Amino acid sequence: MNTQPLPELINQAHQLLTQIRQHPQFQALDYHPDLSIGDAIQALNELRFSALPSPEPVQIFSLEGFNQ
Repeated sequence: MNTQPLPELINQAHQLLTQIRQHPQFQALDYHPDLSIGDAIQALNELRFSALPSPEPVQIFSLEGFNQ
């Protein structure tokens, strides 16, 4: 079992997908899947956001009394 932190694994996967997308052999393929490498990278970005520790709560200010 891998004991690397999840954010580190996500970064490694992102780097690999970027390398694959930029590889000349990949670019030469006539490959049209339902989901693209860009979609996979976006999923990793969303996973990265979810895997990060939650920031401190943000103070929500009321806009009552302000004209828009």
